[in-house]
Amino acid sequence: MNLHAITPRLRHSLSVLTLSLLVGAAHAEAPRQNALSFSASATEEVTQDLLVVTLQATREGNQAADVQTALKQVMESALTEARKATQGQPGIEVRTGSFSVQPSYTNAGRISGWQGSAQLVLEGTDTTRISQTAGKLTQLNVVNMQYGLSRGLRERHEAALTNEAIQRFRSRASTMASAFGFKGYTLGEVSVSSTEPGFEPRPYMMAARAKTMEAADAALPVEPGKGRLSVSVNGQVYLTP
Repeated sequence: MNLHAITPRLRHSLSVLTLSLLVGAAHAEAPRQNALSFSASATEEVTQDLLVVTLQATREGNQAADVQTALKQVMESALTEARKATQGQPGIEVRTGSFSVQPSYTNAGRISGWQGSAQLVLEGTDTTRISQTAGKLTQLNVVNMQYGLSRGLRERHEAALTNEAIQRFRSRASTMASAFGFKGYTLGEVSVSSTEPGFEPRPYMMAARAKTMEAADAALPVEPGKGRLSVSVNGQVYLTP
């Protein structure tokens, strides 16, 4: 565009338009008044329903291939037995865990043999069946047991707690608006988050069990823990006259 060809009247109109846009932008970027930031939360004590039991087999030998073969055999046997006990049953899952074969060394730094370990994991909400199945797998040792929250239980509790926390946030906003002498409020930026600070893993160590009929039929002693699941609403409101 040739600026010299613009008429004085058009140039004046463009200046007014530019000024109007600048003023509008300044108003849009100006901070809103009577902003109030606060938080509200809802908490509930929940019993853990998810049990995870880790069992492990260990083998040693002069050759890595022999150790690996021995581990594969014991794991195949354990998997077959575990699947028989859990097949078609909801609330329990069987899966393999870590599998490793590593060399052991002499003081001179030479390989003196090989040692390996393989893990089997039982997980689910059917804690009774899991403990019974773990007790039957006498060819493996229990090396860890811990409780947690299943996804379904967490989602159900979080949905209710989220609604409760939001209602508390709104109620508190109305109360504070009235206390400050305002009629109401409008929502600003708000975030919702959940935490479970009361839950901690419960490690469970077990020595090698005697392979007797009593041990084969004995279920693991298990007891779920409790913790506090919390949902927080953090945000800002603008008080309105």
